[in-house]
Amino acid sequence: MSEHFARAAAGHVPVLRLGDVLLVTLQGDLHDGMASQLQQDLAETIAASRVTGVVIDISGVEIVDSFLGRVLAETAAQTELLAARTVVAGMRPAVAITLVELGLTFPELRTALTTEAALELLAQPIVARRPGGEGRP
Repeated sequence: MSEHFARAAAGHVPVLRLGDVLLVTLQGDLHDGMASQLQQDLAETIAASRVTGVVIDISGVEIVDSFLGRVLAETAAQTELLAARTVVAGMRPAVAITLVELGLTFPELRTALTTEAALELLAQPIVARRPGGEGRP
């Protein structure tokens, strides 16, 4: 059995490397232990491989709660501190509605409708943000 499938079977969320980007695909429920392990795996992989981006595909997530919302925001913040950008891809309309209803809007979290769009977003140059204003080249 490959390491990818062995890690998934052991309660790890698979993390795949696509060039300078890591791809994480969430399926079903993400419990506390898996979330912590995912954050640790991502941090270690980013530090060791010097990737510049992370795509978290949540198209397989049917139901979202404040825990998952917090995990996504924390993961994005951690990867940003390690000099990698994060894009959440594949958010279903019902998931977006639920996050807003829970008061979880995450203005700093980048999103894309598809994994392909997320990869394109990460390929774009970084635009510096000005305090209190919009980013400008």
